[in-house]
Order: sequence, then structure tokens, then C-alpha cells
Amino acid sequence: MSGVAVLHLDESCLGNGREGENPGGSGGLVEARSGRGRVERRDFYISSPATTNNRMALSGAIAALQLLAKKGSRLGVLIVSDSQYLVKGMREWISAWAARGWSRKQGPIENLELWKALLASARLHDVQWTWVRGHQGHAKNEYANDLAVLAAKEQRTSEGMVESEFEPWLEARRKKGSYLAYDPDEAFAALERRVLAGEAFPLADPVP
Repeated sequence: MSGVAVLHLDESCLGNGREGENPGGSGGLVEARSGRGRVERRDFYISSPATTNNRMALSGAIAALQLLAKKGSRLGVLIVSDSQYLVKGMREWISAWAARGWSRKQGPIENLELWKALLASARLHDVQWTWVRGHQGHAKNEYANDLAVLAAKEQRTSEGMVESEFEPWLEARRKKGSYLAYDPDEAFAALERRVLAGEAFPLADPVP
């Protein structure tokens, strides 16, 4: 492991569950420390013209892990998501499915091809998964949500990881009275220390 990356992921599907083709998006804020010690941030987002929330949650995690792998280093990765489907799937379900030849007692595994791709992508790094409740004022989760919704609405996909707009997003929220005491660099550092110490994150964690 040559470093730590923290990924705040979210997904969106406009009209999720309705009949017809429902457009979706997934977005993420990727944080890591540069060689000079600064916290660097990048954004990514993907879209699909016909999808579901669950498929976008899986697709977003796959895209993020594959983009990190292009850096050529094995990282300690913490993925923070408000999708219980994604987090519980990777923490509690997928090992048993794979051990049984990708089957389960309740019937066929939905989104099987994505689960297989996600497991392969996760093996490129040392990954932990933790769940955070969405729409509860968690700054980085809210930002990832905005990326996902915009990707769904505009059906846009980034060219890899792009320069993050998190800081101007945060400044705009502060002008409206939100997140005034929030230090995003220290929030990252707190998670980074836990990963480097080898701490196991709980299934649901009130991450900063």
C-alpha cells in the first residue's frame, strides 16, 4: 500500500422504479494526499440513459476503483456511500455469493455482471466500505449527490478524474450559513489516520 484515498460516492436515478427508461448518474469526490503533503481532490461522474439507483451505485464504485488503478499503485481505499445496497453487498453478501458459484438461495443475483466487475476492481486495492446516512448534512456526501444528480439530468460523463469543484461548492454553502466550522482537510486527515493505523471501519460510521 503506497497511500490512502477516500472516496465519497453517491448515485441518482430520475424516476427510479417507474416503468420506462429512467436516466441515472453516479458521482464521486476522490481525496488523497499529494507528495507535498497537501490534500488533493478530484471529481468523477458517469451517466446512463436507462438504469436504476442500485446499478448506478455499483457502476460508480467500479469506475472510481478503476480510475485509481490507472495511477499504478495499490492504495488503502475507504469508500463512503449512502447506498446500503452497495456497502452491505460488499461487506456481507458478495463473499458468500462467490463461494457458492455466484448463486443464492433466494434466486438469481440481480446485477450479477456488475457485482463481479466490482469485486475484481476492489481486489486492485485494499478497500474498506462504510455507510453514511444520506441527506443529513454531510458535506462531502451532499457534494457527491449533487454530482450524481447533475450527471443524471445532463447525461454527462467525465473524462477520467477532473479538477474538483468541491471548494467553491463549499464556499457557496458557507455564504448561506452552512458548514461554517467544517474543515474538509482535517476531516480527510481523521479518516486517513484510521486507515493507516489499520482500523476496521464499522458498517455504518458517522464519518466526518
